[in-house]
Amino acid sequence: MKLRLSALPLILLSVTGCVAMPSESNSVTAPESQYDARVIDGEAGTPLTVQQLAGRLADTDIVVVGEYHGHHASHLLQARLQQALFRESPRQVLTMEQFNVNRQDVLDRFLAGDLGETEMIEDAEAWDNYRASYRPLVEFARQQQLPVIAANAPSDVVRCVGRKGPGYLETLPPETRTLLPETPFLDTPAYKEKFVEAIGGSHGTGDGQLSERMRNTYHAQLLRDNTMARAILDARANHPGHQILHTTGTFHSEERLGTVAVLEQRAPGLSIAVITPVFWPHEKDNVPLEANRSKGDYLYFIQPLPEEFRDPEREREAMQALFGNRKSADCE
Repeated sequence: MKLRLSALPLILLSVTGCVAMPSESNSVTAPESQYDARVIDGEAGTPLTVQQLAGRLADTDIVVVGEYHGHHASHLLQARLQQALFRESPRQVLTMEQFNVNRQDVLDRFLAGDLGETEMIEDAEAWDNYRASYRPLVEFARQQQLPVIAANAPSDVVRCVGRKGPGYLETLPPETRTLLPETPFLDTPAYKEKFVEAIGGSHGTGDGQLSERMRNTYHAQLLRDNTMARAILDARANHPGHQILHTTGTFHSEERLGTVAVLEQRAPGLSIAVITPVFWPHEKDNVPLEANRSKGDYLYFIQPLPEEFRDPEREREAMQALFGNRKSADCE
């Protein structure tokens, strides 16, 4: 599987899929633009409005909305669903993969009005697409005085685990280690299999075993999932009776794997709904809807993104430049 260049710095945040429209008379229609998302019930295959979806989710403890990072339709759907869920129940907490747990104090100061947006973006090391993609979510929460929780593992720690392996956590100072879950690498066999297929394929294993480099990369992925799960559960504990709306790359949630699987292991009594993006197909001979139902309790169809490169040499040069410019972490 070929990963988009724009997703590479964000460690396995999405994988693509295709789905055909249902054949029933009330079938969902194709999205008309890059902003358009068509929601369906994943089990019944019937279309829903965002408000209808919110009504169904009104009593759900945790609502996880997967996204393709930077896709306009994903971010617009998240903003609309946030507002629709708030209308159903104003006791809401927003938890976000897009901020790291060691920057919660910066986010809190911004929400309190003590920092300007540019100051927050710089000090919190917000993602480059914050203004275009996540500003509406954070601003709605701020206007309604709702908590916003930085849920992801610190980027430098993730990078160092990816380079040196899970033992790197033992070298962290106590103030950093306490930000991470006690058991940081819970997983499921299905998730490991999916991970290897997504980023390594046949090149990632040898004699049925993960290579050392692949194992370290996988542990870095698990650290993100487990840290997000802990942040969500802490938010539930700190805000009893509140619904959690969690935004994350779809790889962390589809098929109820990743962060969702960790949540189900750690808190099996909570109700969790997974909402997953699926790219609308180009061709007539499409993968049937049945092949995608398991990706989420609800699916939303969006238009595919354009190819970034047609020239393999230019793509190779761009990838080299990208990784050459990435911020290095001191893992010693």
